[in-house]
Amino acid sequence: MNVAVLIKQTPDTAELPKIGADEVDSGQISATTVINPWDEFAAEEAIQLSDRFDCETTAIALGSGDSVDALKHALAMGVGGAVLVEGDTAQMDDWQTAAALAAAVQNQGDVDIVLTGKQSVDGNSGTVFVGVARKLGLPLLVNVSKIVDIADGSITVERLVEGSTETVTSPLPLVISVAKEINEPRYPSFMGIRKANRAKIPTLSLGDLSYQAGDSMTTWTNIRKPEVRKTEVQMIDGDSVADKAAKLAEALMSEKVI
Repeated sequence: MNVAVLIKQTPDTAELPKIGADEVDSGQISATTVINPWDEFAAEEAIQLSDRFDCETTAIALGSGDSVDALKHALAMGVGGAVLVEGDTAQMDDWQTAAALAAAVQNQGDVDIVLTGKQSVDGNSGTVFVGVARKLGLPLLVNVSKIVDIADGSITVERLVEGSTETVTSPLPLVISVAKEINEPRYPSFMGIRKANRAKIPTLSLGDLSYQAGDSMTTWTNIRKPEVRKTEVQMIDGDSVADKAAKLAEALMSEKVI
């Protein structure tokens, strides 16, 4: 059984507030980049599936040459192989990105499971994996919190639905978007890091794939940072706890918080 896990190189979340709208517009972001945190859950699940079901696992990233760092992180965690597809993602919308990733999956041959994270911390659209499933013509399961079993050409999972959990069975192959509740991503070991740093990661261009870009379905016309929220701190004084509680309740009601 073959498992492909889709990952992305994104800005470190600690540096996101420092990124300006002009950097996003140009695609030239001067920030430390790391593996997308949501994708670590997908990578970890691929490793666990390999341990449980003896799967072949491959991490796939689309982006510039810098994206190889995210792939090496996945390799250091324990993913079996990696492939980089070079493409200017700043000039691609979600549909074009999904088409490119779907073509990269098809290039791997018979893939039984495509694992993805919930979203990326830069775009935050949470739609790319939907497009990947659509382009591949495969079933899609989202918010998966547990893979229960894989047997007889089908997979059984638990997925989160509005505060509850439901059990679903689907035929293979399929695309799965995992929730953070599915596992706890491991830290790469020292030996894993050394092995990943020595790895030669194959690089493909979009021209190497059966990729039809098509026209962009969406365009960003106005990129700006949200206005800074102004807040005021009000101290609540009183002679007793009950007096303070009453004044707090009155203040909250006057501000229409309650």
